[in-house]
Amino acid sequence: MEPTPQPWHAQDYGAILSTLESHPAGLSHAEAQSRLATQGPNRLTPAPGVPWWQRFARQFHNLLIYVLLFAALLSWLSGHWTDGLVILGVVIINAIVGLIQEGKAEHALAAIRQLLKIRCMTLREGQHHQLDAERLVTGDIVLLESGDKVPADLRLMEVINLLVQESALTGESLSISKQVQPLAAETPLAERTNMLYAGTLITQGRAKAVVVATADNTELGQIGQLLQHVEPMITPLLQQLERLARQLTTWILILAVTTFAFGWLWRHYPLDQLFMAAVGLAVAAIPEGLPAVITITLAIGVQRMASRNAIVRRLPAVETLGAVTIICSDKTGTLTRNEMTVQQVALPDEQIAVTGVGYSPQGELNSAHLLPNITSPKLTAYEPRRLASPSKHSVSSSTGDTPDALGALLEAAILCNDARFEAQGQDAKHPHQLHGDPTEGALLVLAAKAGVDDRQLRAANPRLAELPFESTIGYMATLNQQQNGQQLFIKGAPERILPLCESPDTSSPQTPSWQQRAENMAAEGLRILAFATYQNYDPTTPVAGHLASEQLPDSGWELLGLVGMADPARAEARDAVAECQRAGIRILMITGDHAVTARAIGQQLGLAKDPIVITGSELDQLSEPELAQRLNEAHIIARATPSHKLRLIKALQAAGHVTAMTGDGVNDAPALKRADIGVAMGLHGTEAAKEAASMVLADDNFATLRDAVSEGRTIYENLRKALVFLLPTNGAQALVLLSAILLGIALPITPVQILWVNMVSAITLSLPLAFEKPYPALMLRPPRRADEALLSPQLWLLIVVSALLMSVLTLGIYYWTVLQGVALATSRTVAINTLIAAEMLFLINCRQLEAHTFHWRAWAGNHLVWWAIGTLLLLQGVQTYVPLMNQLFGTTPLSWTLWISIFLAACGYYLAIEGVKWLFRRLTPATPTGKA
Repeated sequence: MEPTPQPWHAQDYGAILSTLESHPAGLSHAEAQSRLATQGPNRLTPAPGVPWWQRFARQFHNLLIYVLLFAALLSWLSGHWTDGLVILGVVIINAIVGLIQEGKAEHALAAIRQLLKIRCMTLREGQHHQLDAERLVTGDIVLLESGDKVPADLRLMEVINLLVQESALTGESLSISKQVQPLAAETPLAERTNMLYAGTLITQGRAKAVVVATADNTELGQIGQLLQHVEPMITPLLQQLERLARQLTTWILILAVTTFAFGWLWRHYPLDQLFMAAVGLAVAAIPEGLPAVITITLAIGVQRMASRNAIVRRLPAVETLGAVTIICSDKTGTLTRNEMTVQQVALPDEQIAVTGVGYSPQGELNSAHLLPNITSPKLTAYEPRRLASPSKHSVSSSTGDTPDALGALLEAAILCNDARFEAQGQDAKHPHQLHGDPTEGALLVLAAKAGVDDRQLRAANPRLAELPFESTIGYMATLNQQQNGQQLFIKGAPERILPLCESPDTSSPQTPSWQQRAENMAAEGLRILAFATYQNYDPTTPVAGHLASEQLPDSGWELLGLVGMADPARAEARDAVAECQRAGIRILMITGDHAVTARAIGQQLGLAKDPIVITGSELDQLSEPELAQRLNEAHIIARATPSHKLRLIKALQAAGHVTAMTGDGVNDAPALKRADIGVAMGLHGTEAAKEAASMVLADDNFATLRDAVSEGRTIYENLRKALVFLLPTNGAQALVLLSAILLGIALPITPVQILWVNMVSAITLSLPLAFEKPYPALMLRPPRRADEALLSPQLWLLIVVSALLMSVLTLGIYYWTVLQGVALATSRTVAINTLIAAEMLFLINCRQLEAHTFHWRAWAGNHLVWWAIGTLLLLQGVQTYVPLMNQLFGTTPLSWTLWISIFLAACGYYLAIEGVKWLFRRLTPATPTGKA
């Protein structure tokens, strides 16, 4: 009998590598491809899809549809087969439209999930490769760091300060410390500290691990949870609209029953005629197209946002975006390019200016000025330690070899550095792809500009141990082996490094202090890093890959110099900031930079002429009332930590603001969740931030957030336009029938004709409003209140007046044709075509609810309007002139003189509505408007 194999956590990782036929350097590409073909992609088996026929049947589960089906049944029972078939046809067409739209929504959701998929760093054949997590196979070696989402079940091989949040799997809210030693076989899942499980999050440190299970074989797969998903939600807006539909249905049924009773008891109509009139009244008043128009408007808005790199993960973001009053934006990567560039280097006896931008190694190092204690511009040549050959550089005052002071600083900048560049080819969009922190990448670019090969230097001075950078300590340190012993390198904020160094000031009392030099550089908008070294380090306790801050000397360090770098502002960010400010949206920049640096960048971005800055330390000293007062005038929060963000959001919300917060780190997640709109970075954001956010910026660009706010406002405006268009149309039809019954005259429009109007005009004409683009003046208005009703009292009044005018117009032209002695069928044909013609021009009215439409852009700004009108004209021609349609709908062909009358009546209605809008503008305060 074969022994039961030990679980992964009970085995040494070396044995696991042997079992999986893997290697510390990773699998070969051929072997990985072979395993992928055998094992399949690393994704959970999706839930079985709903068959199309079930989705089609689901379209009938709606109160409005139930009323229509009941009306069709009663029509058949009363012998009106044609009317019943037309009603059923309307219901089926609506269901088909809903089915098609639902399919489009599923495709859009799948596309969003594709955009939000996980990527991870792997080792294959000893080379680093960033892959989609779906391509992982057992035996792959995975490298993880703080903020990453674990892509599969992994057995740890190496860890440095590793903490993991496993609440997605175990429910444990605290992060768990990890190690690599084997554990007892019976160790419960929550205590397996040498394992990483799919779906959990790295909150601190780094790790190297081997994949032991993928897809459905992971612990997460076995309990049927999804690694990530876009959550469907019923938004407050949709709940409000559903409530409106229920209220409309209730009132419509009450009105139909009352009308039936009135016609029977007082007018003594025949029951079958009265019954069809009541059915027609109900059908006329129900806005059948409302749910479809709302869904399509939201879907189009979300898709349009996605096309502009704003991926909406939760629908509430769509309706909330238009109400945002303040945007709390990270600086790095959002307002700036996230491509740090070293611009100045401060050495003990020299200040060097560095040219070039971004991650390209093209650039020069030139002496900007010499300090007072320098008597000659000639610098001593330096043979770089441990380099294979002298480095070439571009320091103009040198002899051609890297100077001693500069070489020592570059050595520290390379060895105390975890970043690396990979060439992507000359034709790639980014020829030099950075893997690691942008600040560290900028240091490698600095070394490349000086002619130093970072790979050679790292190979010659292997790292023995490290203390990773964490915001709580403010620096990073490494221990490297050199020919003369072990040497420590440290880099970090000047206020953390300078106190560790002996005699940190330059030798001459005439020269400015290091602190003054740091402040001078920061005043130019530069981020400052200090570098120091400690030679011949002899740790008091053994070092095995990891340094603790307690093991580092607290004095005696040699200060090597300062490096000043800047993250260039995005060219489009300043314009986006200005546009948001014009729209009444405040921008609060949040950065970890020095206050002076932050103020300089704030000025460059146009936040204010003299931006007011609050530092994180000042924030900690403020009470809640004091903070609320200071935030009213602040433009920048400097030296901020992720914990400050949550407090800021709470304070701003307490003051009545609707907040948008950007973030990219693991610790940003609480603030992103708390904000009204949490916005994560898609390129450089962690998986934790993306999961907590309502929206993801695929390009990490503040201008995209500006565009998303504009789209949010546009979606809201388009929904209002669609409602203002639909409700008067249905109201006018109901008023026409109700007036005919009350007056005791023949119905100007029959129930089947009303169904035709609703079927061909409601959705056909209202859909173009969903495609209305934002007009410039939309971003000149202040944000709407979050509790503002979708339809203002002014718009309700416009709806009522429009419905009354449309019903009077239809009744009037019907009565006029009756007086002319034409046949009843002709009068009804004129009435129905007048109603639809008025709707066509009312569509133009609705394109600008608060401005006139006497300009060409109101008529030509949306080509879909004319496609819809052209389609409807064609359909009306079919209904009016095709004999079969004449028989079905009781219509007759019309003469050209009657068509002229219809056209003039519709034009009169258009002018009347414009007059009503003009009167409303005169009686209400002006708001910024724009042309379509």
